[in-house]
Amino acid sequence: MPTDPIVTKLNRVKGQIEGIVKMYEDERQCVDVVRQVIAARNSLSSIARELLTDEASACSKQRRTEDLENILKEIFKY
Repeated sequence: MPTDPIVTKLNRVKGQIEGIVKMYEDERQCVDVVRQVIAARNSLSSIARELLTDEASACSKQRRTEDLENILKEIFKY
């Protein structure tokens, strides 16, 4: 059974987070830890964009405009 690509990406981020925790515990230089935090954040943002793009496409195909509006409200809340 093929693995869901989103799950694969999320597991990769989980590995990044575990690496960040180890770096922090090992008292690695702050700049190195922060770089990894930024990389993990960027990965999560990329996954979120992919999920939202897929959902927006599904909403528009099914004419679920209310769902799409709610998604957009959630995005712009941040």
